[in-house]
Amino acid sequence: MKNPDIKIKKTEILSDNWATLSKITLDYTKEDGSVEEQKREVYERGNGAAILLFNKKKKTVVLIKQFRLPTYLNQNKTGFLIEACAGVLEEEHPEETIIRETEEETGYQIHEVKKVFKSYMSPGSVTEIIHFFVAEYDSDMKKSKGGGLASEHENIEVLEMPFETAYDMIATGEIVDAKTIMLLQYAKINQLLS
Repeated sequence: MKNPDIKIKKTEILSDNWATLSKITLDYTKEDGSVEEQKREVYERGNGAAILLFNKKKKTVVLIKQFRLPTYLNQNKTGFLIEACAGVLEEEHPEETIIRETEEETGYQIHEVKKVFKSYMSPGSVTEIIHFFVAEYDSDMKKSKGGGLASEHENIEVLEMPFETAYDMIATGEIVDAKTIMLLQYAKINQLLS
């Protein structure tokens, strides 16, 4: 269902490398009936999925650490972020994507995930929706060292830590990734590790 108050007039592709950056010209009908022309840049990089792996018995979580160039260019001195495992949806459903990404990045082979919510991450300019999951893990599920795919130039460090340590890292500024903060807060609010 389309919004009758929005009329897309023109779409210009500004860049179409790894993702697509477009300049959109639209007419927006305001509440008073007047029409305003707006121009916006929109970045289309596809949707994604993220997961928090947790072990209720040990009260631990599995996160990853990797280099993120945009953060390096904006106040992150090392460029490394501690994050929840995540990946871009390809042809699969979000559940299939996150199961595959979990094994590639962390080495844990999981079979059941629980979808807990979805969210636009930067709706002012990026179309991406992230599907958020949680899943229990144990040491028997560890099938490889993880670390990501060489073909995707991933160099991922797998981190297992107490949940409370990870949660406290939000306040200390050691975890600044939005999807990870959201998943850790979900776990805290819903007492996943209690």
